[in-house]
Amino acid sequence: MTGAKSEPSAKPLLRALAGGRLSRPPWWLMRQAGRYLPEYRALRAQAPDFVEFCLNPALATEATLQPVRRFGMDAAILFADILLVPQALGQKLAFGDDGPLLEPIEEAAGISRLRLKRVASSLEPVCETVRRSRAALPSETALIGFAGSPWTVATYMVEGGGSRDFQRVKGWAYRDPAGFQALIDLLTEATTDYLSAQIAAGAEVVQLFDSWAGVLPEESFERWVIMPTRRITARLRERFPAVPVIGFPRGAGLLYERYALESGVDAVSLDTGVPKGFARERLQPRLAVQGNLDPILLIAGGEALERAVTELRVALGGGPYVFNLGYGVLPQTPPENVATLARLLAEPIDID
Repeated sequence: MTGAKSEPSAKPLLRALAGGRLSRPPWWLMRQAGRYLPEYRALRAQAPDFVEFCLNPALATEATLQPVRRFGMDAAILFADILLVPQALGQKLAFGDDGPLLEPIEEAAGISRLRLKRVASSLEPVCETVRRSRAALPSETALIGFAGSPWTVATYMVEGGGSRDFQRVKGWAYRDPAGFQALIDLLTEATTDYLSAQIAAGAEVVQLFDSWAGVLPEESFERWVIMPTRRITARLRERFPAVPVIGFPRGAGLLYERYALESGVDAVSLDTGVPKGFARERLQPRLAVQGNLDPILLIAGGEALERAVTELRVALGGGPYVFNLGYGVLPQTPPENVATLARLLAEPIDID
């Protein structure tokens, strides 16, 4: 799949990511497959263990396709989880009522137990989901693969799950940057190989989720967020020059600009806190932008939703733009509000 870039795609998402301005923005939603859909809840009941669910190609493919089938998004995103990579490396992973639970990495000793050679075989079921999903999607609908960025995945591996202050992982990175670099290097290589396998299986776009990028000060942001992302994007571009990479450095604030300039991504996904004017003036002239509707507005619906959608389209629709949320769909979201969003995005509006 390597070689010269192909002719421009007819798929709206790929056209926008290539720098095109579309009269109707292509759209998809982070976490568009999930608990807000009754059909997903019925499907999920077939595999109570979440990791097993993600690694079952038949079930994961159906979860991938459900929102596109119901709402007609311009893209499906692979149904998986960013923590499948540490599990594939050999770290124990489970999901409880409060989220993921991992056996915490104990610095150098913990890294020594991880095995890069396990990743390809362990994550082959995910690639089979990619193949099945790509084959089943409408011809105009793109398929997005994804992975967690090294910093964000490392936070879960070191903390043993979610965290409020990230004391363990930041403490290690500050106290022993060379030792922590070994974990980031391992995750960078594993993530590159994982995304390469997804692309080879049929993913047309990939997104890197750096959900905890915003907890770092600038110097650490450069080392643990920008530099690993740049290594991943450079390697992917060598292997698959026609496949765009979207980066999502959630919470990065003003550092979004450095990320856009230095990380090598083709598009940047905006969290809810990024001002529309900043995105239009400082980011969009350089690359496509994606986002950033507040997920709570999708729960609220009504006039508030309609007004926010129009404001985003007017502010960002004059350049390369993909409509999305500032984070993922929340479980309390009424499906009828997502249907309303689909209708609003199909309506023409005037953009100066």
